[in-house]
Amino acid sequence: MKKVITYGTFDLLHTGHINILRRAKELGDYLVVAISSDEFNAGKGKKAYYTFEQRKAILEAVRYVDEVIAEDNWEQKKEDVKKHDIDVFVMGDDWEGKFDFLQEQCEVVYLPRTEGISTTQIKKDLNQKSNA
Repeated sequence: MKKVITYGTFDLLHTGHINILRRAKELGDYLVVAISSDEFNAGKGKKAYYTFEQRKAILEAVRYVDEVIAEDNWEQKKEDVKKHDIDVFVMGDDWEGKFDFLQEQCEVVYLPRTEGISTTQIKKDLNQKSNA
């Protein structure tokens, strides 16, 4: 079985998220999605609209996702790859090169982002509409 992993906050699920999950799953047989814990987001100065448990439940309902785990710190990726017997590590191409150090353990793939959509933009648009 070929196992794939990807990481993200996955807040306000949108077509860009679905596209990367679908394309990541196409690279293997089993997709593990590591989502940033609320504590990890706070340490990055980010706050998700949905809690970790809510985001986990939403992702578990997506047909491409086989398992959801917590990401608690930047350093755990090497450990996750080993612990979950990962063959392919996937991230959006805005992270290109940043995880090449994992190539010692598995294949590293950077997928193009879906143009025209992002959680940041959705939040900005919603804030503008509520302030209008």
